[in-house]
Amino acid sequence: MTTWLGPAEWQAIALSLKVAVWATLAALPPGLFIAFALARWEFPGRQILNGLVHLPLILPPVVTGYLLLLTFGKTGPVGSVLEPFGIVFAFRWTGAALAAGIMAFPLLVRAIRLSIEAVDPKLEQAAATLGAPKGWVFVTVTLPLILPGILAGAILAFAKAMGEFGATITFVSNIPGQTQTLPSAIYAFLQVPGSESAAIRLVIISVAIAMLALVLSEIAAQRIARRVRG
Repeated sequence: MTTWLGPAEWQAIALSLKVAVWATLAALPPGLFIAFALARWEFPGRQILNGLVHLPLILPPVVTGYLLLLTFGKTGPVGSVLEPFGIVFAFRWTGAALAAGIMAFPLLVRAIRLSIEAVDPKLEQAAATLGAPKGWVFVTVTLPLILPGILAGAILAFAKAMGEFGATITFVSNIPGQTQTLPSAIYAFLQVPGSESAAIRLVIISVAIAMLALVLSEIAAQRIARRVRG
């Protein structure tokens, strides 16, 4: 395996895994909160929030990446505030994680929201009538029931983050060893005559990682579902 892949290809794989993991971990807490809010609460601007959450699925990824560049760039309204604290996203791997997380966010929220909506509210109400606080009801009743949905959403987010290209390359460019993820590395190899074999190798790796993630998520979701039922 080490001779089959070159140093640049290993760098792209390692960076993609790093970006995807951090993107998923960062998106999970706000994704869970927003999914619960959309599934259970009625509040002004609910449909607007729902539209904003799903906007990355509708917009061209390049547009999302450009908006991120305008916002989190060194001269952007958020980037200029964060830079003095040493927090920089544009043209850094952290920016790739941010872009991947935003693009994966709708899939994460959707999966968790559907699992929350599938929970019978009467179960939560029964726990509340016994005097349990709302937070404790969520932790002891709702959370165990929606664990398969959380896992499915996290895996979908991870897979999306691994494959994200348009927003990432627009926001952080394609810098080998710094921001070059698997998709951007494949794109770079395809631009160089004679490098098609390297691109094919990375395509095989991408498919293998995606399939492995999906299989593991299915196995884990089934085990969690069996524990919840029994």
